[in-house]
Amino acid sequence: MSPTLDFRNTNSLWGSVLAETLVRCGVTHAVVSPGSRSTPLTLAFAAHPQLEAIPVLDERSAAFFALGLAKRSRRPVVLLCTSGTAGANYYPAVIEAQESGVPLLVITADRPPEMRACHSGQTIDQQKLYGGHVNFYHELAVPEAKLPLLAYLRQTVAHAVGRTLRPGPGPVHLNAPFRDPLPPVEDGSARGLAAEITADFFAHLAPPAPGVSGVTVWQRPVTTRGLIVAGADDPADPAAYAAKVRELSAALGWPVVADGISVLRHHAAPDMPVITAYDAFLRNEARARALTPRTVLCLGTWPTSKVLRQWLERSRAEIVLVSPRVDNRDALHGRTRHLPAGAETLAVEKAGAVDPAWLAAWRDAEAAATAVLRTAAREGGGVFEGDVVTALHAALPPETPVLVASSMPVRDVEYFWPANDARRRLYFNRGANGIDGTLGTALGLAHDGPPTVLLTGDLAFLHDANGLLLQPKLRGSLTVVLINNRGGGIFEHLPVAQFDPPFEEFFATPQAVDFAKLCAAHGVAHVAVRGLTQLTALLAEPPMPGIRVLEVATDRKRDAALRKKLFAAAAKSAG
Repeated sequence: MSPTLDFRNTNSLWGSVLAETLVRCGVTHAVVSPGSRSTPLTLAFAAHPQLEAIPVLDERSAAFFALGLAKRSRRPVVLLCTSGTAGANYYPAVIEAQESGVPLLVITADRPPEMRACHSGQTIDQQKLYGGHVNFYHELAVPEAKLPLLAYLRQTVAHAVGRTLRPGPGPVHLNAPFRDPLPPVEDGSARGLAAEITADFFAHLAPPAPGVSGVTVWQRPVTTRGLIVAGADDPADPAAYAAKVRELSAALGWPVVADGISVLRHHAAPDMPVITAYDAFLRNEARARALTPRTVLCLGTWPTSKVLRQWLERSRAEIVLVSPRVDNRDALHGRTRHLPAGAETLAVEKAGAVDPAWLAAWRDAEAAATAVLRTAAREGGGVFEGDVVTALHAALPPETPVLVASSMPVRDVEYFWPANDARRRLYFNRGANGIDGTLGTALGLAHDGPPTVLLTGDLAFLHDANGLLLQPKLRGSLTVVLINNRGGGIFEHLPVAQFDPPFEEFFATPQAVDFAKLCAAHGVAHVAVRGLTQLTALLAEPPMPGIRVLEVATDRKRDAALRKKLFAAAAKSAG
């Protein structure tokens, strides 16, 4: 493969060597924020035939769009901006990438050292801008048309791409200073290198090899009262992951508590004892005591449910935390032992005894609670937010990618999405659990991928409304199911809700945006959904390219009261 190089001047050669190195290392997408200081790299990215360069105006939306692209592809995505505060707007996405293990390569263009700390325009201190939230940081040299320096650039960039994946996926930051001239004006400074920088210069480069893990043997404890718990997870092969957990559950005789966004909730074979209503029936003190485990096998991280986590803390059970990550993932600070492995590699040393009564007790509690959660009357008219979740499950085709926003949507998915084997892939930004960049992440997931759905509340949508600027760039289809309860519904479930004023203004933060007009301003299709029947019909239609917003109006105070009533009834039924 002949390299795509630009010898018109030093900066253009530097930029094209960097772009060629990225491509040889397997990078296919670069999300570019507009600006001047990054000109040499922007032009190089735009010119390379094997690199899709996507310009995005708003840096925060750009960063989360790149995050979504990397989540879906599981490959490093490059993010490029100019100097100054542009890179600071990437920070929330960098944090999310670090916390959730997503490979991003962030390149912030900068002014050369002599233009810093002297009030030169659009210049800030960009050294280690993201602190400890990156796998690796390096400031590149100021470009020079010298072969040793270009070899340094090639090897440093190749190393940076590798560090987005090893020892575990995460963000990497390169700071890239440039002197003028920034455009590729012909000056002859790099022409002498044309005979030396040929295809052979890049021939040794290749995409980083994935880590290889052997089998991790776990010697099971001598107890039949155990529990497998799976929170937010993102395995490379969901089917293999689910098959392994099914095997473990059968060998141990233990139930599987699966968060709504866990792969296990959506790859649940009929004979796998997947428990979904735990947040409800563990509110019954007698039932919670009877189901107390002695050992808990936690896969990856803990579920969203605060009820479950508090119950596990009180249990004082032995905890075996299975995670390939090297950082501490145990927020419960329990009697925890870390197995540094993926669940797919786990094997039980010997089968041991199985107690059918233990599993039956969990199944009985699940059956009683789910019967109430799914069939109890919804009073007061209008659409209940929890029923939007069940409508999504009923209407969406198998294997549909779904991004679930933080705050109330992710909790309603945990409460109301039943165990199923439709093999849908639920995505999430549960690293830092923020609402930033929700729309941008969903657009990144949908770009060049299968038709994708975003389930979001109104505040999360508005927080990233500039993501709608991506509509002309989107190659794919995104359906946004927008639950508009005119504020922050999650706060209705917190103790502070009793203190109004100032609760409504400072916590619920009500909004009165006309979403139809907001969508129209961006050329985005909008439907005001009148009920669950219409929503189900719209979701069943083959989506058109682009973005469409299905707005479902709800009453957050009524729905908060209804959730509490349903949980109380479900807990009582489990007694």
